[in-house]
Amino acid sequence: MQILLVASAFNSLTQRVHAELRDRGHRVAVELALPDGSLADAVRRHAPQLVVAPMLRTAIPEEVWAAHTCLVVHPGPVGDRGPSSLDWAIHEGADRWGVTVLQADAEMDAGDVWASVLCRVPPGAKRDRCRVPLAKSDLYRGEVADAALAAVLLAVERFASGSHVPCKQDEAGLAGTPLRVRPYLDQGVRRIDWAVDSMETVVRKLRAADSQPGVLDVLLGGEWYLHGGHPESALRGAPGELLATRAGAICRATTDGAVWIPELRPRRLPGQPPTFKLPAVRALGDRLPPLPEHAPPPLPDARESTWTDIRYREDGSVGLLSFSFPGGAMSTEQCRRLLDAYREACARPTSVLVLGGQRDFFSNGIHLGVIEAAADPGAESWANINAIDDLVEAILTTTDRLVISAVAGNAAAGGVMLALAADEVWCRSGAVLNPHYRLMGLYGSEYWTYTLPRRVGQGAAERLMREALPVSSAGALRLGLADRVIDCGPGEFAHEAGALAARLAALPATASRIATKKAELDRREATTPLAAFRERELARMRRTFDDPDAPYHALRRAFVHKRRPPCTPPHLAPPPVA
Repeated sequence: MQILLVASAFNSLTQRVHAELRDRGHRVAVELALPDGSLADAVRRHAPQLVVAPMLRTAIPEEVWAAHTCLVVHPGPVGDRGPSSLDWAIHEGADRWGVTVLQADAEMDAGDVWASVLCRVPPGAKRDRCRVPLAKSDLYRGEVADAALAAVLLAVERFASGSHVPCKQDEAGLAGTPLRVRPYLDQGVRRIDWAVDSMETVVRKLRAADSQPGVLDVLLGGEWYLHGGHPESALRGAPGELLATRAGAICRATTDGAVWIPELRPRRLPGQPPTFKLPAVRALGDRLPPLPEHAPPPLPDARESTWTDIRYREDGSVGLLSFSFPGGAMSTEQCRRLLDAYREACARPTSVLVLGGQRDFFSNGIHLGVIEAAADPGAESWANINAIDDLVEAILTTTDRLVISAVAGNAAAGGVMLALAADEVWCRSGAVLNPHYRLMGLYGSEYWTYTLPRRVGQGAAERLMREALPVSSAGALRLGLADRVIDCGPGEFAHEAGALAARLAALPATASRIATKKAELDRREATTPLAAFRERELARMRRTFDDPDAPYHALRRAFVHKRRPPCTPPHLAPPPVA
């Protein structure tokens, strides 16, 4: 079937729907709903059999929905209406939620229901005497995305049957949720009262606003949006007081404890360009008073309740090194800290080391925000790419154990290549991979010219780079990008990966696999040394970084500042099949 995806942005859910529909044999194109574009003209040009809107902030024009069946994905259960569905769910502590696929009509979120799938909202971990809810973005890319994909596939199947009649929303039996039209969750509701709000309340408000729009607050004489929140009960101070720093985050006191805030974004003033998120310490710069740096050890124990973005635990002969960086981006400093932790983990007496395994992003490669904010973005780009290359090299040259990349969430660009450095790649069934660089005007590094063709073949590697389209976990398995797909929910992935790693460590064949790793690396080094791959890749990257007119710099700036493109990128909207 010819399906047109209409979206405000090619975000994670749109990418997943795109990849999964293509996996099932549908011809899929994407059109972005842009202020200066005519959606009606685009739909007429594609002449689709069905229009699906996985993520749309604006209404579909009547001339489109009157002429075509248009299915809109709403991230809420039947009866829920409004633009802040997930925000309200987390803000109010809902334990059940859902996704509804509606037919577009004259009233937003009020159309007939083609499919509805309920999902559980995990209660979150108990940490530092505080129940920590999932961040909104984590829930959106996890349980909600799973439910949305199931609902879209069901709706598409029902539409293809030609016999299904969608239900009116007010028909009995659709769901136990009554009709509820809720407003945009604005900053008046999100506001933190540091003199009154408990640590748990502050964490919930911060997580309901992650990653957008953040919680607007006043700090050190400026207005900032706070992004991300993690509880801290050991440190204490006057409510609202800044107490410490750690790994680029700041710690701020509440009435009964404190919270770690990893990122800040300055409020945009009239006439100024859009602002963007940065690690909190970097964002505050010279405004930040002298504070103690509560740095975690190089290999933080996963059982410790205090927050850190890198953790480690052991289960018999299996080591599990997990990391969780906001948005999946890895700055120079984060790459170096993860490399230090990796080296410490490799000093432990284990035979299998699992890298990753957290719920959300695996990695999206270098940190374009930190690069954009640098005094010399070209120099920072060079430092960042070398730092992540150092990490990849350490993994590629590990010969005394098996290394597993456990990809729970999405990965892109250098983050995919980081995963490919391991001996095996295990993906959660909901993960989406974007193994390409060209949309950012980059050739790419992270030893991709060594690892990608070795896994998928030269032809497939060139096609992946050229097409620059997302790949589902099932597609990754077929291509050879992944060795195993673990079919489970986001919250179960870490446990499942750990159990599989334990079984792998116990296999007699594992010892022989480890024994052959050094000989295999030596054989490859004798043919073409790893250093040669890195040198060739970095030579091309250096030319790009040093050229102020290279497209990379304008593309990076547009990405960081969230500038909308003037039109739908051609690779997303191929001409319809005649």
